[in-house]
Amino acid sequence: MGLISNGTTLLDAGAIDSGVATGSLIHIKTLTASSSGTLSFVHGSANVVLDGTYKEYIFKYINIHPASVAQLTFNLSIDSGSNYNITKTTTAHNSYMNENGSSPGMVYRTAWDLAQSTNFQIMAQELGNGADESGCGYLHLYDPANTSKVKQFMGTTTYHQTFGANGSFQVYYGGYGNTTSAVNAVQFKMSSGNIDSGLIKLYGVKPS
Repeated sequence: MGLISNGTTLLDAGAIDSGVATGSLIHIKTLTASSSGTLSFVHGSANVVLDGTYKEYIFKYINIHPASVAQLTFNLSIDSGSNYNITKTTTAHNSYMNENGSSPGMVYRTAWDLAQSTNFQIMAQELGNGADESGCGYLHLYDPANTSKVKQFMGTTTYHQTFGANGSFQVYYGGYGNTTSAVNAVQFKMSSGNIDSGLIKLYGVKPS
């Protein structure tokens, strides 16, 4: 018989369940989109922790579905969300494969790069708004409370797209927020229109 706590199996036949945090991911907050213009995680608001408690934070976005064809983007804030305008230098590329096996490839996305820009960073190319289209992925933000180093981040998004091509797309992006001030808020939004549905979960990475 397994050891169960609050409905979660912790131990089963002497083994720790793979879904239980053991000095790794600590769930902090889940935001659910419902025709939402933005989804924002602000330290100290609605039980959000985004400070020096953890040296690394992970945002997992699950089945993000736009109201209209648009790009998924994010930005950082050092003033608790009053402004999302941190200067960033970034790089991005993506690979793709069509369902019929034609035209697989990889592209360096020059248009998605930021060079000392305060623009929102693109995390996925145009996401389609078809009923079965969505994007999933994660964003790692490192040591946001540090007041002597720039703020490094990296992430990836996978999505099914029928807009332009019917297939699988994988985006890889990374860079840094060029500020030594503490970052205490992160905002996600579409380049146009609302986030129709989907989840974004925030985790802190507990030191081992």
